[in-house]
Amino acid sequence: HYFYSRSLIELEKENQTLVPNKAWYPAKVDVTSPEGGKYSFPVYRWITDSKVQSFREGAGLWKYSLLSLPYDIRFSLTKTAEMVYIGEDTFFGYQFLNGTNPMLIQRCTQLPSNLPVTDKMVFPDGQHNLAEEIEKGNIFLCDYKLLDGVESNTINGNKQFLTAPLVLLWKNNADHLVPVAIQLKQKPKEDNPIFYPSDSEYDWLIAKMFVRSANFNLYELNAHLLRTHLLAEVFAVSLLRNLPMVHPLYKLLIPHTRYTLNINFLARMLLISKGGTFAKFTSSGGEGALTILRRSLSTLTYSSLCIPDDIAERGLKDVPNFYYRDDGLQLWEIISRFVKSTLAFYYKTDAEVQEDTELQNWIKEIFQYGFLSQESTGIPQKFTTVDEMVKFVTMVIFTCSAQHSAVNSGQYDFGGWMPNSPTTMELAPPKEKGTTTEKTILETFPSVNTTVHAMATVWLLSKQSSDSIFLGQYPEKHFTERFPLLKIKEFQEELKKLSADIKARNSSLDLPYTYLDPEVVENSVSI
Repeated sequence: HYFYSRSLIELEKENQTLVPNKAWYPAKVDVTSPEGGKYSFPVYRWITDSKVQSFREGAGLWKYSLLSLPYDIRFSLTKTAEMVYIGEDTFFGYQFLNGTNPMLIQRCTQLPSNLPVTDKMVFPDGQHNLAEEIEKGNIFLCDYKLLDGVESNTINGNKQFLTAPLVLLWKNNADHLVPVAIQLKQKPKEDNPIFYPSDSEYDWLIAKMFVRSANFNLYELNAHLLRTHLLAEVFAVSLLRNLPMVHPLYKLLIPHTRYTLNINFLARMLLISKGGTFAKFTSSGGEGALTILRRSLSTLTYSSLCIPDDIAERGLKDVPNFYYRDDGLQLWEIISRFVKSTLAFYYKTDAEVQEDTELQNWIKEIFQYGFLSQESTGIPQKFTTVDEMVKFVTMVIFTCSAQHSAVNSGQYDFGGWMPNSPTTMELAPPKEKGTTTEKTILETFPSVNTTVHAMATVWLLSKQSSDSIFLGQYPEKHFTERFPLLKIKEFQEELKKLSADIKARNSSLDLPYTYLDPEVVENSVSI
């Protein structure tokens, strides 16, 4: 927005919803007055906030354009690209840590053999090199190999497109995670170019769009459906089959099964069924979704379900601005202390755990039916110690409450604006650089009716129910003894303190991370 007088112009930058505080660098403003007079107002400075900025007319002072500057004092191509893409790329990288899918990114200790990048292409300014940055722990990888060769969906009679990208990210000097290379298919070939930030605006943009679309399809089926909804059902069914209502583990876990079987029944009937809603707006809908689920099951390990082990395995202990990790680890510890102190009241020795046949049947059926008796998953087949039981029960509660909140609640926040998370792509990825235009980008986006289906679905799935029961709340009084009731009170106090700490942290963030605030984390997978 601007206000103009003959000697003064006022500029005001609009706030961007999805890219908060995105800076703007206007060169100048040329104005033609109603009388036909022409005036030029030089700016040439960054505008970073929404305050009104005033600039005087530059007649006699600023007679050159940016392009008329001598080459030796202009920005390099690299710096120009950096200026243009920095806000957008920073948000792209941010979402791998704090978006709906914080489960894929890992520290890169060795470049994949199928991603043949060079120092010159990744760091064209020559200021850094890959070997040193890998050694420093500054290079990260997101590999969508589970999507390789998946049969894509047909929507409105048109074949859709789904890629299996490799994304290389770099933690820059500002502690931001930014993409530095994107290859959209797994096998390096001449018709599978590697895209870089120094490419043309539209080449780099479409590469990121295909990544975001692949991310949506993998995340919804793996991190969301399989690793929260379907696992929560396994835990719940085994609980209902094997543990009587008077059992302490039944009392501890039954609040974390509320509505889960009901919501999963509806999902099977309406969302992921043949011809269901998912098939109407995603490139993986139909047979492809089943393929992705089968492949995802092979990656389902005990350690990947326990956030302290998972963060360590992926090398993410010291990544800055990783709020899913920070809040998640604290929640895990609070839940673990509550579980340990409560169950220790009933199980004084390891022998008591081993001799509890109902407890042993519960874990046995989870291993057998939930993890198909695959020892490679690391899931225990039986409990031999109190500590083993405590860790597993902690994982169950964390999965049903915190983990589901982390991957579910932000769906509309990050996916409500379709270009940030296209659920499908209607044109094939470019086979060479320089062929993408604004027109082809718009044609690649999903159609309007596809987008409407997607937006309605993610809005519904993100919506909090009016009868939600949040973590630490127990309207049904299953425990009656004084000691476990005391532990519940302590649990609630710890959650209350964590909530206050998260709110304090968020007050200084441009984009608050709220999904693991205990005040909004539901007890169970209920939506």
